[in-house]
Amino acid sequence: MSRYLAQHLAALQGALRRIASTPLSSLLSLLVIGVALALPSAGWLIIDNLGAVTGSASGVQQISVFMTIDAGKKDIGEIESRLAAAKPGNWRFVARDEALKQLQASEGMAEIVASLPRNPLPDAFVVEPTDTEPQAMERLAKTFSGWPKVAHVQLDSAWIKRFDAFLRIGKLAVTMLASLLAGALVTVTFNTIRLQILAQAAEIEVAKLIGATDAFISRPFHYFGALQGALGGLFAALLVVLGGHLLAAPVDELIALYGGSFALHGLSAANVGALAAIGAALGWLGAQLSVAIHLRRLG
Repeated sequence: MSRYLAQHLAALQGALRRIASTPLSSLLSLLVIGVALALPSAGWLIIDNLGAVTGSASGVQQISVFMTIDAGKKDIGEIESRLAAAKPGNWRFVARDEALKQLQASEGMAEIVASLPRNPLPDAFVVEPTDTEPQAMERLAKTFSGWPKVAHVQLDSAWIKRFDAFLRIGKLAVTMLASLLAGALVTVTFNTIRLQILAQAAEIEVAKLIGATDAFISRPFHYFGALQGALGGLFAALLVVLGGHLLAAPVDELIALYGGSFALHGLSAANVGALAAIGAALGWLGAQLSVAIHLRRLG
């Protein structure tokens, strides 16, 4: 067992020396790998943050149930009973006088409201559903519309549907981009290992003549590919973190303009580890393919 571990440690040290011996080439490879991993990672992070922004935006996940003008206390009580029985989520009653006061407090509306002969606003209920999926909210709105003395149910379902579709398209696009860039990363590692094998062809042939196995010969190349991919994943995480840091202040200003409060979240420690692991796996795959093909050619 100790001999086996010693062989792997020697292969790892050899891979580290190989990276250190060509700093410029290694840096360029890490840059390519880092960008290839950073682009889809940043895309997923942006989509995740967009979903969080819409989830925290006020009014987006509400259904307004407007009563008829002639609705009385008995009708309002019946709707309250129906809401209590249906348990759609949190809800509150907005009396027509309270709604008028809120409208009057709005900028530029005081004079307009004062000129009205009577209160034109109806009593209303504002419902914040527990299930905020677009289909579930539409079903609730349809149910509310059938209740007695309900004049209108307002739900911005079209906006929610559009944004939900946008997020799904964004996730699909990022997945396709990640697949393409993963293939590119494997190709980069494949060509890098191919050049190393060709440069060391004489040494490999001598090693085979004195009894070295294919596993012994290929092990340093596997470690090189995995190590290069892992370092590229860490470099990608650094790029994403720097990008998030640069965008944090402008995003805060934009959210503040809309009266919201939202903190842009970046990569977690688990995300960084996942990037390094994905880079290592793709680097190992590229090295494995290159070694399997080119060692066979060397005979």
